[in-house]
Amino acid sequence: MSMTFSKATKKRARLRMGLVAPSGGGKTFTALSIAQHLGSRVALIDTERGSASKYADKFSFDTLDLETFEPQKYIDAIDAAAKAGFEVLVIDSLSHAWMGKGGALEQVDNAAKRSQSRSTFSAWREVTPQHNAMVDAILRAPMHVIVTMRAKTEYLLEKDERTGKTVPRKVGIQPVQRDGLEYEFDVVADLTVEDNDLII
Repeated sequence: MSMTFSKATKKRARLRMGLVAPSGGGKTFTALSIAQHLGSRVALIDTERGSASKYADKFSFDTLDLETFEPQKYIDAIDAAAKAGFEVLVIDSLSHAWMGKGGALEQVDNAAKRSQSRSTFSAWREVTPQHNAMVDAILRAPMHVIVTMRAKTEYLLEKDERTGKTVPRKVGIQPVQRDGLEYEFDVVADLTVEDNDLII
């Protein structure tokens, strides 16, 4: 088998970005804000019951609502966006592929129930290849891809400098997705709830 190297060019490079924040952190708005600067044709896979459409007056994008969140549904949606010639794809949110209806965790539970051993360990052998195929579809998509992920949240007690009182502050601690998924992206950014800061 012959292998040939070719000159690397930036023309072929496409952004793979993950945005992580707790609820109310501005993931969808930020994703669409960035997307509009990457291309004129933007598609959005919506797992939030059409909630992204509240930004239709601010951004131009086409949307596809998912009702269940099997990794294969994401793969099919990514392929449909590629065939339609979109330049940018926003997946809002990838967390549902992990913990939503039909997502990886539910599939593992169902596979364990079907097995004689009832072991989730062996069930992962069935589900992991599906999840890996979804990640591969994101990475090989012929367009820029921005995914949002919910963050597991925690509350910290901090002193408010203005009032002197102790107040709770909501912080995100890690994405709701498979451990280590963030390494698949070029850029991963955390969004803060209180100031909507984007921290790379």
